[in-house]
Amino acid sequence: MRSWILAACAFLAFSACSPPSVFAPGDAVASASFRYDGPNRLTLFTMVSNQTGYGSHSALMINGEERVIFDPAGTFSSDLAPEQHDVLFGITPQVAAQYTAYHTRADFDSHLLVQSIDISAEMANALLRAAKAHGEVPGGLCARSTSSLIASLPGFENIQQTWFPLKVSEQFGAIAGVTTRRIN
Repeated sequence: MRSWILAACAFLAFSACSPPSVFAPGDAVASASFRYDGPNRLTLFTMVSNQTGYGSHSALMINGEERVIFDPAGTFSSDLAPEQHDVLFGITPQVAAQYTAYHTRADFDSHLLVQSIDISAEMANALLRAAKAHGEVPGGLCARSTSSLIASLPGFENIQQTWFPLKVSEQFGAIAGVTTRRIN
């Protein structure tokens, strides 16, 4: 019973830290929609604390028929990237650079692991639909929702749901064809 109470308290504490719900109007999303000319690609962002070495956030950039970032319980915002329930739209190269800079700024004292793999158009578009349908994610559940979305793809079923961003990164990095770079 005591462990159940502690778990409930922890969940409430994480939920209290969640950013407010954001749902941009459909016309703002439609006008911001952007398709990057590069390959259909899945990119995992993992924010890592320089002080502790622990992962602090997970997010996915999906390039299919449009490019979005699934930023579960994230705090990034930009006038150029309207958001609907943790999905950021209009991810131009400029917005992608803003996103990475936001997560590596000095007051976060963190670095960013950026891991990418090219996927088929069908997989990218299925993942886009899944991210848009996922709904808003409460605080503290970014890694669980990110790992769940990745594991929904054919060929990625070995990704286990986890609470820990670095575990998602480790599992994703073990997939053949994934490239990894670090941004300080």
